[in-house]
Amino acid sequence: MDPTATSGTPAEGPFEVLLVGTFAGGGVHRYVERQREELPAAYDVALHDMFSPRDRGGPLWLAGVLLRTALAALSFVRRSPPDVVHVHTSHRFSFYRAAFYVLFARYVWDRPTVLHVHGSSFDAFVADPPAPVRALQRAVFDASDEVVVLSGYWHDVIVDAGLVPEDAVSVVPNAVDPDLYAPEYGADPPRVVFVSNLIERKGVRALAEAVPDLIDRVDGDVAVDVAGDGPLRGAVERLADEHDAVTYHGYVSEERKRALLNRATVYTLPTHAEGLPIAVLEAMAGGNAVVSTAVGSIPEVIDEDRGRLVPPEDAGALADALVDLVSDPERAEAMGRRNREAVLESYSWDGAVDRILDVYERSTSPAGRSRPAVAADGR
Repeated sequence: MDPTATSGTPAEGPFEVLLVGTFAGGGVHRYVERQREELPAAYDVALHDMFSPRDRGGPLWLAGVLLRTALAALSFVRRSPPDVVHVHTSHRFSFYRAAFYVLFARYVWDRPTVLHVHGSSFDAFVADPPAPVRALQRAVFDASDEVVVLSGYWHDVIVDAGLVPEDAVSVVPNAVDPDLYAPEYGADPPRVVFVSNLIERKGVRALAEAVPDLIDRVDGDVAVDVAGDGPLRGAVERLADEHDAVTYHGYVSEERKRALLNRATVYTLPTHAEGLPIAVLEAMAGGNAVVSTAVGSIPEVIDEDRGRLVPPEDAGALADALVDLVSDPERAEAMGRRNREAVLESYSWDGAVDRILDVYERSTSPAGRSRPAVAADGR
């Protein structure tokens, strides 16, 4: 894309991109900040924080959330319009909050607007919503010049829901920097690692149930590293207290996380719902075989040559898969090496940036801006 022109008209100065997201931690936070760093220097990239609260509760907490969300929207209105507005969103409240930014950018600023859909349960969110929610969904997608999704699965979800024309949806997989990882193959004993938020959706309870089974059944030693924090921290602490093979590291820095992944044999994420988890891609970059679940985009990334997929909330199947790979470390290492190559070929930032720039080019072209909306019947 030529950053000196927008909608066919020469621009004065650099091409301005405004990335709208939330910055309270998590995969999307890391993605947006990294996107800012990876876009070429010819682009003037700014961030806007929609504000995302950390989980708490109570009337005062809710009042504070609403106030800070309103202040974030007000500060957005006071900005100078950029050349492209790129809004990152998820499902439910995240989508309702992002709706303001998409609609304002398109209909008040009249700027090309890209809607980037993340979210573990966006498929359920658009499947059969109440009429007011469906109306808002249509309004937001109609206002978006381009929609970005994480995989072919999510492409079909959006198109089949009748929310956007197929030619307005672009697949841009999540990305990681493989150069930040240096796999240490041949761990002895084999190491299983879980690095994620300790919340229900990530399958922490199934992990806590499967690990003792793994330890009992493996013929030899195995080490299990768990890192992260969250409301299910107690279950992991008890697991570590009861089993010498388990080490709970608590919340870890990005550097420490990479070190855990580099030395591991198998990464496991028994999640209940996902988009395309960056954690899995990071584990692949670290040379891990992967044991996860067949949800969201994960089956498009992990097959029998790269790991094992099990049903969510099935601790027995999870233990079976972990035992299978830990008991055959040479096969697990071969999977880890294939995963590392897959990241280099398909999930690095170089490829993602090229796709994002293509999206910006289409969103600013006269053809893209004049694309008709999808009719109420989905056609």
